[in-house]
Amino acid sequence: TGADSLTISALDGLAQMEPVGGKLDWGLKEMSRTLEGWFGVYHATDDLTMPFYRMSTEPTDEAAVKIEKAGHYCLAFVERDDADANLLPIVYDTSKVFGQNTPLEVPQAFKVSSVEDIVAEPQYGDAKTSSAFAALEAVQLAPGESIAITTFYGRAEHVEKVPKIAKKITKAGYASGKFERARSLINELTAGVETNTTSKLFDGAIKQMYLDNSLRGGMPHILGDVDDDAKYSNFDEDERVKVFHAFSRIHGDLERDYNAFLIDDTYFSQGPGNYRDVAQNRREDVTLSPRIGAFNVKMFLSYIQADGYEPLTVEAVVYMITDPNKAAQIAALTTADAKSAEVLTNILNGGPFRPGQLFNLIDELDVKLSVEKENFLDQVVAVAENIPMAVYGSGYWADHWEYYLDLIESYLAIYPDGEETLMYDNELRYFFSSATVKPRSDKYVLTMTYDGKGHHVQQLDSTYFDEEKAAEQEAFKDVNTGIIGIDAYWQRTEQGGRAFKSSPIAKLFLLGAIKYATRDAWGMGVEYEGGRPGWNDAMNGLPGMVGSGMPETYEMYLLLKYVKDVVDKFGRSVVIPAELNKMVKSINKALAKLEKSGWEEPDDLPFAVPEPLFEYWDIVASARENYRNDVQYYFSGNTTALEAEDVSDMIGRWLDQIEAGMARAIKFGSTGFGDDGTSGIPPSYFSYEVTKWTKNQGKNDVGLPLVNARAMKVGRFPIFLEGPVRQMKTIIDDKENLQALYQKVLNSGLRDDKLKMYLLSADLKGQSYDMGRMMAFAPGWLENQSIWMHMSYKYYLELIRGELFEELFFEMKGGGMLPYMDPDVYGRSLMECSSFLASSKFPDPETQGRGFSARLSGSTAEFLSIWKLMFIGPKPFFLDDNGDLKMQLVPALPEFFFRDDQSGSDPTFDEDGNYVVSFKLFASITVTYHNPTGSNMFRIKPSKYIVTMEDGKTEKVEGSEIPTKLAKKIRKIYGVSSIDVYF
Repeated sequence: TGADSLTISALDGLAQMEPVGGKLDWGLKEMSRTLEGWFGVYHATDDLTMPFYRMSTEPTDEAAVKIEKAGHYCLAFVERDDADANLLPIVYDTSKVFGQNTPLEVPQAFKVSSVEDIVAEPQYGDAKTSSAFAALEAVQLAPGESIAITTFYGRAEHVEKVPKIAKKITKAGYASGKFERARSLINELTAGVETNTTSKLFDGAIKQMYLDNSLRGGMPHILGDVDDDAKYSNFDEDERVKVFHAFSRIHGDLERDYNAFLIDDTYFSQGPGNYRDVAQNRREDVTLSPRIGAFNVKMFLSYIQADGYEPLTVEAVVYMITDPNKAAQIAALTTADAKSAEVLTNILNGGPFRPGQLFNLIDELDVKLSVEKENFLDQVVAVAENIPMAVYGSGYWADHWEYYLDLIESYLAIYPDGEETLMYDNELRYFFSSATVKPRSDKYVLTMTYDGKGHHVQQLDSTYFDEEKAAEQEAFKDVNTGIIGIDAYWQRTEQGGRAFKSSPIAKLFLLGAIKYATRDAWGMGVEYEGGRPGWNDAMNGLPGMVGSGMPETYEMYLLLKYVKDVVDKFGRSVVIPAELNKMVKSINKALAKLEKSGWEEPDDLPFAVPEPLFEYWDIVASARENYRNDVQYYFSGNTTALEAEDVSDMIGRWLDQIEAGMARAIKFGSTGFGDDGTSGIPPSYFSYEVTKWTKNQGKNDVGLPLVNARAMKVGRFPIFLEGPVRQMKTIIDDKENLQALYQKVLNSGLRDDKLKMYLLSADLKGQSYDMGRMMAFAPGWLENQSIWMHMSYKYYLELIRGELFEELFFEMKGGGMLPYMDPDVYGRSLMECSSFLASSKFPDPETQGRGFSARLSGSTAEFLSIWKLMFIGPKPFFLDDNGDLKMQLVPALPEFFFRDDQSGSDPTFDEDGNYVVSFKLFASITVTYHNPTGSNMFRIKPSKYIVTMEDGKTEKVEGSEIPTKLAKKIRKIYGVSSIDVYF
C-alpha cells in the first residue's frame, strides 16, 4: 500500500503434516513419539517441490508386514492466469522453522534465518512429525500489488502419481477456477431451499442448515435415469430409479473429539451415520426432492428387527446385479474395447458395490469407458438391486423407531395417493443383529447400594453378543474373500430358508405391539429394557434403575393410532408372523383378566404398583420374552391374517390403556429442586425400585445373584423438555390445550429467562448419580440444565405444527432461534447450529449463551421442517372428497419476512404494489407469494395461482386448490417454471 516497491519472503502452510499408513488414531494419541519411527518424507523429484509424507510400513507387530505406498503430498505455487505456475519449494523439516520450540508456537529458528537460508540447508524428515510450509523467496511487489500462495494438500496412492497431480493443478487459472466452482456448487447444492425475504440472515441460515443437514443425513442423488420414462418417474414407480445419499457422516465435525470420521475419498463419498441422526435428517428428503418417493420409509422400516429394535449404524445402500447376462450387456454397451468389457463384466458380477467403489476399481483395472461416467452409472444401477446396509453397533436405543412416522407423514404430504400401496403392497425384510436382549430373569441383578448399606435390584447388561447368531452370519462368509455376505444381515426362516418379509403395515403393527408390551408396571412409560435410554442418552443410568420413558409412550400412542387409521381407511387384513400372533393373544388375554379383576384407579395414586397391575405387567412382559425366544434366530415362516376390524378393535383397547397411563403420569408428575410436582407439565422419565424379589438361582458374569421381581414402586425425576415436546404431538389438534402447555413450560424451571431459551432439564440438584452422566457435569454444561439446541428446536417445531404462530415467531425474533440470537453472546456464526449452549445456570458468566460442538446437529432437521411449514404448508398435496389429488399452498409467514425496518433490507414489490417473498419448490420451481398488505400470512388460503410453464405458457387457477392434472405436473416437475400465488 506504500509508494515504494517491496521485496518479501515468506513461509506459509501447516506446522504439522501427518503421514498416511494404517490405523493411526490410537497411535497418535497413545504412543506418538514411538510412532514417529515409521514416519518419513520421500520425494517425487530431486528438488523440494514434491515432498511425499508416508510411513515405511504399517505400524504393527503382526507377522504379516504391510509396506505402505500411499502418502500425503503438499504442492504450492503462486497462480497465474496467463501461464502455468512453477512449484515452490516446501520446508518440511520442523526444526528449521521452530527450532527447539516443540509446542510449535514460536518459529524460533525462522527468527534467525531467512527463507533462502532454510531452503538452501539440508532438511531431514525421518523419525519425526514433519511440517509443510511453502517457501516464497524474494518476490518483489509494486505499490498496490498483492500475491497469493495456493497450496494443495492431498493423498495419493503412490509417489509416482504426485507429478501428474502437480501438472494438473498448476495449469493457468486451475485453482481460481476450482475456487469459483466451489462457491457455485454450494449454491447448486442448496438450491432446494433458496429463499428470498427481507430477512437476509434467515435466507442465508436456511441454506447453511440444509447443507449441514445433508452432511449429517446425506444428500440424495437420483440415479438410473436411462430414458425419459425413468426421468419422469420416482423411486416407487420405476424399479430402475435408485436413490443414493452422498456426504453423510457421523453426527458431528472435527470439534467433537469423540467421533471418528470415515469418509471415502471417492466419487459419491459417504460415511456411516448413527441411526437416529440419519433417520431424522432425512425427514424432508421427499419434500425437497419428490422423486425419492418412499425410499427412506422402506429402507428404515426394513431395519426393524424381529425383537422390535434397530441397529445403531446406518451405512449407504449397496447395489448388486444378480443377472450375469445383464452385467455383460452393460459392459459391452459402455466400454471402449473387448478387454475392458471383460474386466467390467467381472467387476459387476463380483458382488455388491457402491458407486465410489465401482469407479475406483475401474481406475485401478484400467477399464476404458465409451460413455460419460454419469451415463455409465445410470445404466449400471438401473439393472441392479438396491440393498440397505447397517451395523448393530452397541446396545439398543429406545428411540430409534420414533422417527418413522415423521418419514411417513412427509411422504404422505407429497404422495397422499400412495398410502395404500406403500403400506400393503410392499414386502420388507427384518434386520438380523448379532445381539440379543436378555429376559428379566437374566438382567435383574441383586447388588450393593452405592452407600454400601444395603442391597437393591438393578437392570444390568441387558443385551449380550449372541454367538449362535454370529455363527449363523458366519455361514454366509465367502471362502475366497473372507467377507460375510449381505444376506447374513436379514432374518430368515428355518433350514436355510429365504429372508422373511412382511408388509410395512405389518411391521408397524409388530413394532407397536412390542412397544405396548414393554410398558412399565404402572402402564405409563415404555421401559428402557434394551440397555440404552432414548433420545436423551445422557440418562445412561436410567436402564439400570429399571427406568422407563414417557417420550416413547407418546410416540407409541401416535404409532398405534396411525396403524388403526390405516386399517380403518382401507379395510384390508394385516398379515403378521405366527409368533407375533401368539404374543398378541397372550396380551389380550391378560388385558381381559385385568379388566375383570375389579381394580379401580384411586384418586391418590400410591407409589407402590398395585398387585393387579403388577400381575398384568408380569404376564405381558413374559409374553414379550417368549415371543423373542421364538424368533431369536429364525421365523417359522408361518403367518396369521388379522382382519382389519379385529386389528382396529384390538388397538382401540390398547389405546385406552395407554391414555390411562398418560393420565397417571401427569398425576404422578415430577419432583426436584423447587418442583413440587404440580406444574402440570408431563414428566419424561420414571424409575422403578424392586421392593420384593426372589432369587432365581442364576448369576451374572461377575457372580452377582439374579432375581425375579415380585413387587415394585415408582420413582420420579425433575422435569425435562422432552416430555412436553413429545406430548405436544399427541394434542397437536387441540389448540387450547397446546397453548396452555406452552404457558406452563414458559413459566417453569425449563425457561432460561436471561437467554430467552429453553433448558434441556430443570434443576438437577439433589438427584442421584445413578441416573447417568449428566450428573457429572456442572449445571448449564452439556446435558445438565443446558440449552440443547436440538430439543429446543423440536419444541419450536411443535409450536408451528400446532399453529401457535404468534408464539413461534415471538420465540424466534426474541433471540431463541438462529439467526436471531445475539452473535456476541452466541460466539459463532449465526448461520450454524451448535449441539448445546451453556445456559445462564453455568457458573462462568462469560460462557453463558455460547454455543459448543458446532454445526452437524439434529437441529438442522427441525429447522428444515419449520421452513417447510412456513413456506409450503403441512399438506401441499391432498385427496379431496372424491379421492382426487389436489394441491394447495398455505404458508405461515410473519410480517417481518415481507417488511422489517430492523432488517436493513427494503421490501420487494410486484408490479401491482403487493409485497412479495419467494422460494424454490423442489429445487427448481420458483414460488412467489403476493401479499397485498405485507402483514402476517398465517394459513390464509390463496385466491388464485398463475403457473408458468417452461415454454412460456401460463395456466391461471382461480381459488385455493390446484386441480389434479396440473398438480401432478408440478409434483413431477414436468415443464413447470414458476408459480405465482395471490391472496
